[in-house]
Amino acid sequence: MEGREALAGRYELRGLLGRGGMAEVHDGWDTRLNRAVAVKLLHPAISADVDARRRFEDEAHAAASLNHPNIVAVHDSGEHKGVPFIVMERLPGRTLGDEIAAGPMPQRRVRTMLHDVLGALATAHRAGIVHRDIKPGNVLLTDNGGAMKVADFGIAKSAGAALTATGQIVGTAAYMSPERVAGAPASVEDDLYAVGIMAHEALTGRRPYPQENPASLIRAVLEGPPPPIETVRPDVDPALAAVINASTSRASDGKRFGSAEEMCDALSGAPPPSRPATKVLAQPLAPSANYYVPSPVRRKPMTRNRKLLLAAAAFVALTVAALAFALDPSSSTQPPQPIVSSSAAPPPPPPSPTVAPPPSPEPVTVQPQPPPGKKGPGGNGRGNGNKKND
Repeated sequence: MEGREALAGRYELRGLLGRGGMAEVHDGWDTRLNRAVAVKLLHPAISADVDARRRFEDEAHAAASLNHPNIVAVHDSGEHKGVPFIVMERLPGRTLGDEIAAGPMPQRRVRTMLHDVLGALATAHRAGIVHRDIKPGNVLLTDNGGAMKVADFGIAKSAGAALTATGQIVGTAAYMSPERVAGAPASVEDDLYAVGIMAHEALTGRRPYPQENPASLIRAVLEGPPPPIETVRPDVDPALAAVINASTSRASDGKRFGSAEEMCDALSGAPPPSRPATKVLAQPLAPSANYYVPSPVRRKPMTRNRKLLLAAAAFVALTVAALAFALDPSSSTQPPQPIVSSSAAPPPPPPSPTVAPPPSPEPVTVQPQPPPGKKGPGGNGRGNGNKKND
């Protein structure tokens, strides 16, 4: 469309910056605001496809609703002669994929990437938008090569929206979670899984699932998680390795992050919300502040009236016990016993009826043992046998 009139009478098209499966991106110029822009045009061949047009329009609406320094800003959108277009901020055109192609990235650079991408996703997820196609080609580099920005919300899914036809999976299989490959709806965890796969690739310079054949690739994703990053790159920082391994683990392991904020906090060393941080003190607290010491219980002194009541109760109890014993018929055959105290032992039980003794066991021969202290034959009187004294 170069050399033609300006789009919407405002945007001039210049060189081609990139081309994808659905659209191509041109270098452009905003004649009204006199600034460089990037213009994304849906391929004319698929402009008549209702599904493709809806996704393209959803990208414009989703990205335009998000305001974050690590999300590519959308300035405008429209249609020119039946072809939809999106006007975005102009970036150099290099992607994270281009940087990975140059070789494994330094760990500090990977941390920067994770911080930027997770910050962008946190904003999108709070707005109810799941990106669904996080991959190195959709992370753009800024002019100075420092910060990174997430682009291409073309297959993003808003809460309650259904952009995927029955039986159709939208996205890039190499960065999809096993659940999405199996046909489950996209979720926040799927975006974070893709971030972990992307970080794994950035540190090693190659994808953790390198299969080119689609069937082999899907089978590999379903069979098991990628190898732990430290086995591929032993010098990786343990905290960084833990974040990558957790985000790319199986969902059944329960190690994945529930939000982009939680994953970003783990990257900085903060504990997960379910595990509150343990406060480490420089020195022990004073005893009064470190633990609770209960005060001793002081019993109230017994009053005179209470003492008299207890004594009277004891006397009545002894009198009743003596009368009961005197009136017992069984006690007439025996002389009365003086009552010493209420704690006297009860009389012995009557003798049990005579029972024939059980048969005697077989005799057992027992060798006589010398009394303690005497030496028996071959002994020293200490149970040491023939051992000599030390």
